[in-house]
Amino acid sequence: MRKLAALFFCLVTLAAFAQTSENQSLKGQPVEITSTGGTEYRDHVATAKDNVAIHVGDTDIYADEGEYNAETHIVRVSGNVRIYRGIELYVGESGTYNTETQEITASKLRSLEFPYFLGGEQINRTTKEDPEGDETLTLVQKGYFTTHDAFDPDFRLKANTVRVYENDRIIFRNVVFYVGKVPVFYWPYLYQSLDDAFSFIISPAYTSSWGPSILSRVSFPIGKRIKAVARLDYRLRRGLALGLQADTKYGKKETSWAKLHTYFLEDQNPTINRTALPRGAIPTSRYRLSLDNRTDFGNDITGDVHLTKQSDPYILEDFFQNEFRVVRVPDNVITLSKWNPNYSLTAFTRIQLNDFFETTERLPEVALDIKRQPVFGSGIFYEGEASFSNLRRNFEDGSFFQDYQTWRLDTFHQFTYPNTYFGWLSVVPRLGFRATYYDTTRDVLPADFVNDPNPLVPAFSVYPADFGDHPLREGDSLFRTIVNAGVEASFKLSRTWEGAQSRVLGLDGLRHIAQPFLNFSYVTGNNTDPARLLQFDRYLPSTQLPPIDFPQFTSIDSIDNWSILRLGVRNRLQTRRDDSTINWMELQTFFDVNLDNPYDRRDFSGLYNRFGFAPVPWVSLGVAAQLPVFGRGYTEVNTDLRFQPASNVNLFLGHRFLTENPFFPDSSLYTFGGYWRINDNWGVGAFERYEANTGFLEEQRYSVHRDLTSWVASLTAVIRNNGSIKEYGVLLTFTLKALPKFSFDLNFDPGGTNDPAAP
Repeated sequence: MRKLAALFFCLVTLAAFAQTSENQSLKGQPVEITSTGGTEYRDHVATAKDNVAIHVGDTDIYADEGEYNAETHIVRVSGNVRIYRGIELYVGESGTYNTETQEITASKLRSLEFPYFLGGEQINRTTKEDPEGDETLTLVQKGYFTTHDAFDPDFRLKANTVRVYENDRIIFRNVVFYVGKVPVFYWPYLYQSLDDAFSFIISPAYTSSWGPSILSRVSFPIGKRIKAVARLDYRLRRGLALGLQADTKYGKKETSWAKLHTYFLEDQNPTINRTALPRGAIPTSRYRLSLDNRTDFGNDITGDVHLTKQSDPYILEDFFQNEFRVVRVPDNVITLSKWNPNYSLTAFTRIQLNDFFETTERLPEVALDIKRQPVFGSGIFYEGEASFSNLRRNFEDGSFFQDYQTWRLDTFHQFTYPNTYFGWLSVVPRLGFRATYYDTTRDVLPADFVNDPNPLVPAFSVYPADFGDHPLREGDSLFRTIVNAGVEASFKLSRTWEGAQSRVLGLDGLRHIAQPFLNFSYVTGNNTDPARLLQFDRYLPSTQLPPIDFPQFTSIDSIDNWSILRLGVRNRLQTRRDDSTINWMELQTFFDVNLDNPYDRRDFSGLYNRFGFAPVPWVSLGVAAQLPVFGRGYTEVNTDLRFQPASNVNLFLGHRFLTENPFFPDSSLYTFGGYWRINDNWGVGAFERYEANTGFLEEQRYSVHRDLTSWVASLTAVIRNNGSIKEYGVLLTFTLKALPKFSFDLNFDPGGTNDPAAP
C-alpha cells in the first residue's frame, strides 16, 4: 500500500528584504507539497521524495525529489522534472523555481511554449523591471529552437546562446539551421521578431525578366524600439540591389509608429519591359524611398505622413509587383486631424514628389466636416462641411495638357427631416445650400468644345486644356451658389412561410422582404457652367451610377444643374441557420429617370441588378449587371461562382463582361480555378485568367502542395501573357503550420507570391 504524506503550509509573513510593487502579488502565496515517499520540514526547509508535486499560484511542479526553502523562496527539484506555469511547460532533469520572482533556472530543460519549443543544457527564465512594464527573458545556453512538436523534430535552429523576450523577439548567437540532422546554414547572429512576419535570410528566385537571382534580408534591432531589415539582392540580368527597412513604435502606449523603406540598384538592363506597353527613357540608377508615419498627439489629434520618392515610374512594376497591384501611383500626403464625435477638422497637404506622375496638389487644404446631428431636439437634422484650398493640378512631364491652379473656398449646409408616416412609410426630405468661391477660372469660347453625340459623355468637357487647339485662358474670379433639394422614401412588405423546409437548399422557414424605394434629387444654381471651372475634385467616368446626394457626391468642381429620380426595389429571402437569420437570396434592382442629367443625357439609365444567392455554406453565386433595356447604352455583367462539391475540393469561376462603353475598352475576362486536397499530405491547385476579346490566356498558375509534418511546401509554376511578351516564373515556398505568418520563402516569382490557387 502506497504511503501518502502531505504537508500544507502558508507563508503570510512580511519579507525581510525590499520587493518591487510588481512582485507584491506573488508574495505570501500558499505553497502545497505532496509526495508518496514522505515529506519532512526542518529549519525552514521542506523536503519530499517520490512523486513530488508542488503547487504555488498558477505554477505546478512535478519531480522525483524536491525541496522548498521558506526563507529564500526557492524550490529545488530533480528527476523527471515538469514545470507547468500558466500555458507554459518545462521538461528536464533538474531545476529551481523562485516562488516570488517566478525565475526558473534549470539544466537540460525543454520549454514547450506554444507555438514554439525551446531547449538546451542550461536555461534561465527571469522577469526584469522595465520603465514601461516587466520584461520576461529566457536565456538558454547551447540551446535549440523549433516549432515541430516531436522528440526528433524535422528542423531546428541550434545556437550557443538563445535569448527569448516573451511575445517580442528572439536573439540567436552562433546559430546553425538543421533539417533533420543535416546542417544547412550558419549565421553568427540572428534576430527574429515574434510579432512580425518571419523573414528568411536567403531566397533563390527566378523570373524571365530577372534571370536567376538571389534575394537576401537580415533582421536586426536598432535599439529596443526600432526593428530593421537589411536587403541585399542580386539578379543576373539586372545587377546588385541594396535596401534598408526600419519600423518603430513610439509614444505613450506605443500608439504612434513610423516605417522607412529604401531600395537602390544599378540596373544593368533598365529597358527590359515585362509588358506590351511602350516606355520612355529609364535611368540605370534606380531607387525607391518611402516614409509612412502616424503620430498620436493625444486629445483625438493625429498626424499622418505618407511620402514616396521614385527614380522612375516603373520601379514598382519591375521589382515590387505586390505593391504595384494595389497602388500604381503612390500618393504623397501630410495630414493633421482633429476628431470629435460631432465633427472632424483636417489640415491636408498633397505634393508632387514625382514629376512623372500627374498630381492634384493641395498646398494646403483645411476642411471641417460636421456630422449629421439633431437641431435642439426638433427632429430636424443638420450636417455640413467647409474647406479652404490652394489647388494645383500638375500633369506628368511631357504631357500635352497644361497645368493650372486656383484658390477655392467651399461651404455646404444641409437639413433633413426623417420621419415615418402611417407606421410604415419612411420619408426623409432634405434641403441644402452650397457656396463656392474660385480665385481663378477658365475663359471658355463657344468654339472650344463641341458636344459629343454619345449621350454617355457629359454635356461639359471632362478633359483639361491642352497646348494645341484648346489652350488655357485664365478667367476672372467666380462665386457659385447651388441649392439642392430632394426626398428619399421607402417602405417594407414581408411574408413568412414556416413550411418551407429543405435540408438540400438550406431552408428552415422562409421570409420574403420587399422594399421599394425612391430618391429624387434636384440641384440648381446661378447658371455657372462647369466648363468654366478649373477641374480638381472632378467627375470621373464610371460604369456605376454616381451618388445623387450631398455630401456623398464629392466632385465639387463638376456640379451642374440636375433633376434625377432613382427608383428601385430590394428583395430579400431570409431563413434561419445556427440560431441566426441569414439572407438566403438577395436582389436589388434600380435605375435612374434622367429628367435633366448632365452626366448621362439619356432619358433613362441602364437597369442595374445586384444579385446574391448563398443557399448553403458551400455554394455562393453573385451577379452584378447593368443592361441598356430602355435604349442606347452599354452592357456590363460581372459574375462570381464559388462551389465546394466535396469537403476537400474548392472551385471558383468568374466572368467580367463589358461592351460599348465610351470610356473603357470592351472586355470579356474569365477567371477560373480551384484547389483539391488529395489526402492529408498532398494537394493541387490551379488558376487561369483568359481574355476572350484578345484571345490571350493572360495568366496561368499551377500548384502542388505537400504536407511535411510541421511545414507545408508549395511549388507553383506561373506563365503570364502581357500582350506581345510572356513572363515565366517558378515559386517555391515553405510555411510553418504552427506559425503561418512565419514563412521561409524560396521565391522564384517574388512579384506574384499571392497564389490564388493556394488553400
